[in-house]
Amino acid sequence: MAGNSEPLSPRAKLAVTAGKAAAAVSRAAGRGSGSVIGGKVALRLDPDLLSRLAQHLDVILVSATNGKTTTTRLIAEALRAAGPVVSNALGANMPAGITSALAGGSDARYGVIEVDEKYLAGVARDTEPKAIALLNLSRDQLDRAAETRMLAEKWREGLTGSKAVVIANADDPLIVWAASSSPNVVWVAAGQEWKDDAWSCPSCGGVLQRPGDDWVCAECGFRRPIPSWALNGDYVLDPHGAAWPIHLQLPGRANKANAATSAAVAAAFGVPPQVALERMYHVQAVAGRYDVVTFQQRQMRLLLAKNPAGWLETFSLIDPPPTPVILSVNARGADGTDTSWLWDVDYTRLAGHPICVIGDRKLDLAVRLEVAGLDFRVCADVDEAVRICPPGRIETIANYTAFQDLRRRVGN
Repeated sequence: MAGNSEPLSPRAKLAVTAGKAAAAVSRAAGRGSGSVIGGKVALRLDPDLLSRLAQHLDVILVSATNGKTTTTRLIAEALRAAGPVVSNALGANMPAGITSALAGGSDARYGVIEVDEKYLAGVARDTEPKAIALLNLSRDQLDRAAETRMLAEKWREGLTGSKAVVIANADDPLIVWAASSSPNVVWVAAGQEWKDDAWSCPSCGGVLQRPGDDWVCAECGFRRPIPSWALNGDYVLDPHGAAWPIHLQLPGRANKANAATSAAVAAAFGVPPQVALERMYHVQAVAGRYDVVTFQQRQMRLLLAKNPAGWLETFSLIDPPPTPVILSVNARGADGTDTSWLWDVDYTRLAGHPICVIGDRKLDLAVRLEVAGLDFRVCADVDEAVRICPPGRIETIANYTAFQDLRRRVGN
């Protein structure tokens, strides 16, 4: 439990006030939530504001390539059983957005914070977290992010000597290597569907052997640790061997894995698995993800997939053929401008679905689908795509800024 902090200094109070004012102006101008610009203004006035705002909180950091926004929301929901929570629920996960979120949590006990992978070590240094949840690492934003092992190495260095309890995925070798520098790790068998970034040993570079669900490096002996928590079908197994049922409104195996990790985090703060999992049921959508909306008298389910691992998970939860599918890809700054990752996605899994393609980089995607041997239509926009889609609920899969474009257009 965090102790009481010193009252904010006049400088810090001024920074918080100025940040909130900048955010309000941004919202009024229709430029989004304003959390990023508000945080930037506040940090410009007080560069130490993030650490000051975190002083009175039990901070939990969540980082990963995929699933961090959803897991942050699930943990926050579970911990509300134990006290008030402040969280960056809308996914503004760099220092400015995190600062903006914490500025609104003066009465909170817990700070549940999603952190961009590149900023994890720095945010951990500033906030002195009680717990850090690490879910997975895979290729993403190729023009911006480091190669995955380099990122794991930065995490490993940043976690060395950390006092935080690290709750980490035992099935991802990169996560295990990164977390192993921490003296206090709780291992969760959360699974790893995408393995194309984890065939070589992060410790020595040797080839990993993968017998069943296990993995081991034959050259240096680096291997999967024994987990104390595990996802087993529709149940979470706790360290005592008890099986707790998972009932989620969020679809797919990946979200059950997120729930398993979230239950382990909640338990570290005294919230029993049954209570934590019951509270997670109330989460219906996360920042628009998984929402079902009506547009042009058609139902559309909105799904976010930002990288090969995310697309693989998303394909596993869409309705089967002949359900129509709209795919939308942009390559703006927030997406990463390099679209070569499209060639790492197995789009043949969409065989049998009527497919419409939209987005800034629809032609890049069209070439990829052509090579995969799929039938598809290239459309000018979502309006045209919906008009020509055959009957049935439409599964709409988009990467980051394309997803935001869709939400604005379809009114969600």
